[in-house]
Amino acid sequence: MYGIGMQELLVLLLVAVVVFGSKKLPEIGRSLGKAISNFKRAGSEADEINISGNTDETGKSDRHPH
Repeated sequence: MYGIGMQELLVLLLVAVVVFGSKKLPEIGRSLGKAISNFKRAGSEADEINISGNTDETGKSDRHPH
């Protein structure tokens, strides 16, 4: 696994527990998992870029004239 053995993983886990605390680790893991899934979902969606500056389908611009 990328040249990382069991001992290295245990050391990394121990450092994470010391730095973040045991109560924060599940929350950090959950947030990281959501971020990865959102990144994957964004990569698989259609590549559409709105360059018109419109925010909705009605054509109303979100920009105010100066």
